[in-house]
Amino acid sequence: MKEGEHMAYRVAIVDDSTTDAEFVKGILNSWADLRQANIQAEVFPSAEAFLFQYAEDKDWDILLLDIEMGAMDGVTMAKRVRQDNEAVQIVFITGYSDYIAEGYEVAALHYLMKPVNREKLLSVLDRALEKRKQEERCLNLEAYGEMVRIPFYEIRYLDVHQNYVTVHAKADYTVKRTLGDFEKELDDRFCRVGRAMILNLKYIQRVTKTEVRLSDGTVLPLPRGAYEPLNRAIIQHT
Repeated sequence: MKEGEHMAYRVAIVDDSTTDAEFVKGILNSWADLRQANIQAEVFPSAEAFLFQYAEDKDWDILLLDIEMGAMDGVTMAKRVRQDNEAVQIVFITGYSDYIAEGYEVAALHYLMKPVNREKLLSVLDRALEKRKQEERCLNLEAYGEMVRIPFYEIRYLDVHQNYVTVHAKADYTVKRTLGDFEKELDDRFCRVGRAMILNLKYIQRVTKTEVRLSDGTVLPLPRGAYEPLNRAIIQHT
């Protein structure tokens, strides 16, 4: 199964105006038809309604957010989402142009002014999907009898014990595969360290001759001869 084929891209439209939300959803559906994209769209009438579901279900790909809503505005909601989701694409929809500076804090992909222009939204959705595919590459693992999709950005490191590799992400997954198999699937943010470990360079905080410290506090021993190549990989990646 190829990346992305087994799952729809999930899009949330968050707007307290039913008319505006339905208008945007109509454009989204026609875009999905044009691009033959598998889209699952859901409308939420408030930021609070979305966050209530988000607490249990964080697997969203694109958020189309109205800024001016009731008790909680779209920018505040986006900041909450960004605390634990780097990959979701955020598009703000607003009636006012004076909010635009606030979007930098949450890495907003784009601002659309109301009334929403169909061609502009189609173009922004193209960009959002392209970025989502680039940024959200996933490792598909069969673990514990089910298929698990682990975003690359959540993987801190992989290590091997005997014939088993453990992928350390938000949870740990241990499977009977070789480290070499994983090395072929991962991208250039990962570096093989010796025979028994692959590190995500983005998580490395400090490297000494004998150990590497990750940003979550994990300390891993460095095998002999690994210090120089690991430092080179970090320099090339940054």
